[in-house]
Amino acid sequence: MVTFSELGIDSDIVEVLSENGITEAFPIQAETIPIALRGQDIIGQAKTGTGKTLGFGLPLLQRLGANPEPGVQALVVTPTRELAVQVHEDLKLAASKRGTTVVPIYGGKAYEEQIDRIKDGAQVIVGTPGRLLDLMNQRILTLKNVKEIVLDEADRMLDLGFLPDIERIFQAVPAVRHTMLFSATMPGPILNLARRFMSNPVHIRITDPNEGVLQSNIKHLVYRAHPLDKDEMIARILQAEGREKVVIFMRTKRAAAKLLEELKDRGFKAAAVHGDMDQSQRERSMTQFREGKKDVLIATDVAARGIDVDDVSHVINHSIPEDEKTYLHRVGRTGRAGRTGIAVTFMDWEDQTRWTLIAKALELPDSEPVETYSSSPHLFADLGIPEGTKGRLPGATTRGKDAPPKEAGEGSGERSNGSRSRSRSRSRRRSESAQPASPETQDGNESTANGDSAEAADAERAPRKRRRRRRVSGSSQGSAQRDSAASEASASEE
Repeated sequence: MVTFSELGIDSDIVEVLSENGITEAFPIQAETIPIALRGQDIIGQAKTGTGKTLGFGLPLLQRLGANPEPGVQALVVTPTRELAVQVHEDLKLAASKRGTTVVPIYGGKAYEEQIDRIKDGAQVIVGTPGRLLDLMNQRILTLKNVKEIVLDEADRMLDLGFLPDIERIFQAVPAVRHTMLFSATMPGPILNLARRFMSNPVHIRITDPNEGVLQSNIKHLVYRAHPLDKDEMIARILQAEGREKVVIFMRTKRAAAKLLEELKDRGFKAAAVHGDMDQSQRERSMTQFREGKKDVLIATDVAARGIDVDDVSHVINHSIPEDEKTYLHRVGRTGRAGRTGIAVTFMDWEDQTRWTLIAKALELPDSEPVETYSSSPHLFADLGIPEGTKGRLPGATTRGKDAPPKEAGEGSGERSNGSRSRSRSRSRRRSESAQPASPETQDGNESTANGDSAEAADAERAPRKRRRRRRVSGSSQGSAQRDSAASEASASEE
């Protein structure tokens, strides 16, 4: 392995990387950094999790200089907010000993702070196409002085329909600039884009000759699972030996929210990222996951490109993804930075055809997945789950039908006595209702029904004195009803 110093990176950046445990370059970094430092346009292609961010980020920062002039001189465009946050953090770290300001620009956040930082002279912008164009249209963000432009995860831009936006951004930057395009896959429209807006780019593709489409350091397991048993299977997988952080991908936002509550109830430290959460909530979940405060992240595909966490040991697909590209980007959250990982996929009965197509495209075994339940011995053996593991952690709270039945006399005496008193009161009212009732008796029974349990208990121990109620006039009765309604409204407001 080669060091960053040997690749020509300045000492202050090398020192920062070393302080954070980054000393040797990955293959994509070793190939791209020397070429990018010379100002050559680059098309970089490598599988997800192989270090593409530093491959373009370090040359970008170094070419701007240690103390660049104020104003936007470099632009990194990402397809998702989560990826923008991740790239911003990496570049900010690398530039921490320089006079370079790196600012994230994306939707879901207030405009004011982003606008202020642009006006303060930020030199590097990392943003999503929508917010970038919005600020450009407001004449707040100008790209006329951009020297460096990067498209990160360009194929995802195509999938999300951002290609017209990207063209508008390219038209706003100078014709002479340094351009880098990085992606895990390189479909035709992206290559066409490169031909239009890049100058004699060098296409760098990093592959392992002994590897197929997928990374060889990821173990792929596919099970035919019953929908009602998936939560229990996941809960047991989360107790596998050697398990670190886990990302669980869901098909819908509602399913993600439901699984989050289920796993919390079972005692797991889980967080979620999906479209029904505002940006601050999503960022909070990602921060907790990166820092280890939560070790299970439940996500929809909106986050598939923005989770760059080295110690993700497992990825679980709650259901078959839409296509092989989605599968590729989902499982790429594990096995990052040279680590090994496990990808577990649950297949419903009706998804056999889709899975056959995905398996063929990704060169996975196309054999029919074995029917699997949470109690299946091969599930325990495949994932190293200790024998006898159940889907609820010791000491976890219980709810609903999972709550154990209470023994006789369990709970506070007041609650128990109140329950018995209410039972006796109901028995007494039933016996009295069998007899003809006068208006006075009906009034008395209604009073008892509305009383609390303590009054009912007193009534059981001593004969109840009946008192004739005085009928009120219509106007008085209406006034009393209005007062009662006003009291209820006041109480609800409080």
